[in-house]
Amino acid sequence: MTGMEEGSTAPATLHDVAREAGVSIATASRALNGSTRNVRSENVSRVRAAAAKLNYEPHLSAQAIAKGSTRTVALVVRDVADPYFSSIAAGVTQAAEAAQLIVTMAVADGSPERELEIVRTLRGQRPRVIIVAGSRVAGSATRDVLIEELEEYRTAGGRVVMISQRDLPFGTVTIDNHGGSHDLARALVEVGYRRFAVFHAPGELRTSRDRHEGFCAGLGSGVPEPLAIETAFTHAGGYDAARRLVERGFEDVEAVFAVNDVMAIGAMTAFRDAGVVPGADIGVAGFDDIASALDVVPALTSVAVPLREAGLSAMRLALSDEGADDVRLPARVVLRESTPGTTFLRGK
Repeated sequence: MTGMEEGSTAPATLHDVAREAGVSIATASRALNGSTRNVRSENVSRVRAAAAKLNYEPHLSAQAIAKGSTRTVALVVRDVADPYFSSIAAGVTQAAEAAQLIVTMAVADGSPERELEIVRTLRGQRPRVIIVAGSRVAGSATRDVLIEELEEYRTAGGRVVMISQRDLPFGTVTIDNHGGSHDLARALVEVGYRRFAVFHAPGELRTSRDRHEGFCAGLGSGVPEPLAIETAFTHAGGYDAARRLVERGFEDVEAVFAVNDVMAIGAMTAFRDAGVVPGADIGVAGFDDIASALDVVPALTSVAVPLREAGLSAMRLALSDEGADDVRLPARVVLRESTPGTTFLRGK
């Protein structure tokens, strides 16, 4: 059986070749694009035989990528307004300019469907590199199709790097979300906090889930399970979660951990609007250590991650001739005035 129905005139795809050879799409891609370091010789032979049998050819417009006819890097981000992504973009741009490449950016707006649509469009525009930045969404129906699109692009000579969790079969720059939030929880316990609330996004958003789970794991024994409030992964989401906490009553909460800084800053605004003083009536902490964390009053406790370095590392992976290996970036707790410790909380 071949990858096309009998009598079909549709050209074979990489998926058809992988199915014919009985291997994964990633293996088929590596066998066809010359990256055979991790592919068994018998699989290389099977894939190449399948490609010949099916008359498989990479997307013609994308073949020009391998010939160097494009000088662009395509960066796909979740949210252009989030300082997290602007810091990553600064690193990508710095490294791209050094390589005499031009960066273009597209915004997926947190939608896996939109992300897939963007990648499909980008393939026709023939960028030298595609970098996809942002949390992976667990259980996404588009995951396998996205892998196939990116594998087709890579087989044709393009470079693919992710800045996210290690979820897709491409070189990935990861941030220690679990470890950073684990260390934050331990640091807050050390300054006296015991009763927490966590403002988190829906569970399918991997970044939020990893940070939430890491924080809970870091609390240790003898600390009650935090109150969990689900909300949007945005400034408005943080504001809404804090408003709901105040309406509920927060007598049993000494400090809030919001799983990113923009949520934490939104929460601080909501607390002040309700007459609750962050750092005096309730502690607030975030994650990412964006520049705004130092601008708010009180300055926000956070987990610092080298976001510009994430962008630089992604470009290094993309331009490396050694093959794309993963890069794991550390996270570091920074305690500031928004979490002074329980001895400073009024009425607690």
